[in-house]
Amino acid sequence: MNSDRTWNDRRRARRFPISREVRYRILDGNASATGGAGRTINMSSAGVCFTTRGDLAPGQRLELAVSWPAPRDAGRRLEFVAQCSVARAGSGVAAAEIMQYEFRARLREPEQPDCPRDIRRPIPV
Repeated sequence: MNSDRTWNDRRRARRFPISREVRYRILDGNASATGGAGRTINMSSAGVCFTTRGDLAPGQRLELAVSWPAPRDAGRRLEFVAQCSVARAGSGVAAAEIMQYEFRARLREPEQPDCPRDIRRPIPV
């Protein structure tokens, strides 16, 4: 058994600490589905733990988009996009089980509404 995992850790896969921007939207069949943003705390091949300002409930289905730490390719960045189910949530943190995922090229930087337009530039990773 790995020394950084305790005997009562029931996770299927080892989690790795990673802090990246995450956006999510709730998949409830509603065209005007709500969403939010936060930062990942840790990730594994089976799940992701992230911060959230909104209220999420166990069982809710989400689409998560995580900015991926990969080199730029002609102005594009990668995103890890996953269909998830919320396992637990509370106090500004949620954990979700990954049901399926893919990597997508993100063509432009996300909007930065609190930032004046003249200084919206990509930040080198």
